[in-house]
Amino acid sequence: MTTLATLPPDWRTWPLPAQERLLKTLRTAARKRKVTTRPQWETPGHLAAAIEPTTIQTPALTLIDQALIEVAEGRCDRLIITMPPQEGKSTRVTTIGPLWMLTRNPDLRIAIACYAQDLADEFGRNIRNHIISNDGTDDTLDLGLRIAPDNGAARRWRIDGHRGGVRSVGITSGLTGKPAEMLYIDDPIKDMRDADSKAWREVVWSFWQAVANTRLAPGAPVVIILTRWHEEDLAGKVLAAEDAHRWKVLNIPAQADHDPNKGETDPLGREPGEFMVSARGRSLEQWRQTRVAVGSRVWAALYQGRPTPAAGDIFQRDWWREYTSPRWIERPDGSCWAPGADEVAMSWDMAFKDTDGSDYVVGQVWARYGLELFLLDQVHERLSFTATCAALREMAAKWPQATLKLVEDKANGTAVINSLRRQVPGLVPVEPDGSKEARARAVTPFIEAGSVYLPAPELCPWVGSFRDEHAAFPNGSHDDQVDACTQAINRMLLAPILAGDLIVEADELDDELDAFEISSY
Repeated sequence: MTTLATLPPDWRTWPLPAQERLLKTLRTAARKRKVTTRPQWETPGHLAAAIEPTTIQTPALTLIDQALIEVAEGRCDRLIITMPPQEGKSTRVTTIGPLWMLTRNPDLRIAIACYAQDLADEFGRNIRNHIISNDGTDDTLDLGLRIAPDNGAARRWRIDGHRGGVRSVGITSGLTGKPAEMLYIDDPIKDMRDADSKAWREVVWSFWQAVANTRLAPGAPVVIILTRWHEEDLAGKVLAAEDAHRWKVLNIPAQADHDPNKGETDPLGREPGEFMVSARGRSLEQWRQTRVAVGSRVWAALYQGRPTPAAGDIFQRDWWREYTSPRWIERPDGSCWAPGADEVAMSWDMAFKDTDGSDYVVGQVWARYGLELFLLDQVHERLSFTATCAALREMAAKWPQATLKLVEDKANGTAVINSLRRQVPGLVPVEPDGSKEARARAVTPFIEAGSVYLPAPELCPWVGSFRDEHAAFPNGSHDDQVDACTQAINRMLLAPILAGDLIVEADELDDELDAFEISSY
């Protein structure tokens, strides 16, 4: 091979065009030799900073880097990443991510899918352009990669001398050709309008089932990156499927909303209520302004990663009253007591499979003061039968004042009652009467009249989920908290009034009570 050391001694006497051709050949050969010793970057973030030194690295992006490393090292083959919009997730995951993977393995066949072909093309083009612009010439960074001269279109290109490269497709397109050895799905839903379209959600789901899954090579990892628009978007559907256990979910909410009392933690290690460090430099006040401007539904979905369905027509958010000081005292033995309460009771809705797609077990503690009802405590988890029994025993020990324990008398509830009847006193089976909606509508006059109080989020962080589920009912995916709530209000407020045990003035009770056709339980 000709090198600078072995140049013909008379090469400088050659015609100028011949000299230039020779030098060009030598430079090309030198670059190819560099490719055989490709540089390595520890994380996608390190690569991003090498390409663009002004890259901002937030704690959220560091967490994403760690998740992508797990994928690259084979420790995770199904990853969902959700984070607020415009915080750098797509650039880091779907542009820098594939580029970083190719620097590690230029033979890797990568596919990128988006809601539209144009967006997918943009990702493919950006990755390709980074390779073209960083080839070591003119003192640029050398990624150690070259685009094959005969295969460099934006939506489908290959690494020169290797079989790896990138294909970019829209959700409605086919994923033809060689099997994908890694798949990125970035924003399969464009906006709220598409998210609320059941037809489009089915298109996305069909792409995943019939196109993406069938074109994956054995062992190929999949990374889904999205802002959550709808509870039945692609992330919601795969997490409700039988293989949901395969997926690692990295949800980084704009504002920490975990409940430490339930053992929950924030992925960034924040305190409840703390906002994330923004890649765009958003201040605390700007985060708050955004939360107000976009509204509760969009905030919960796009910014918190916990979408709720369109509002239902039964429970209005502004009907609930709120209390900000504890209505209970904690005693030396760890139990709780509600001073002055006329009645304290528990209400349980049972469903135990202990899987991600199953319903929740819900146990609530309510205290009645005259004609006002206060929610004091709640268990809301997916539990096995054994764990459900343990949770009920623990709640009974924590709230000894709650001598009445209402348990919906369906298959699961009956099993719990039979198992615990001799261990936990006061278990009362409740036979549901009428539809869920009918039972809910029967108690709404009390809520609308301001007779039902919920704890402020500072007291009980789980109350946000309670409010969301009621606001979505009956359109939501889950109604377990609704069932337990209506069961309690029905038994503690409505039934005593209908039975004459609670005396109220006529103007204190909505005329709708006259039309109630519901059992005392």
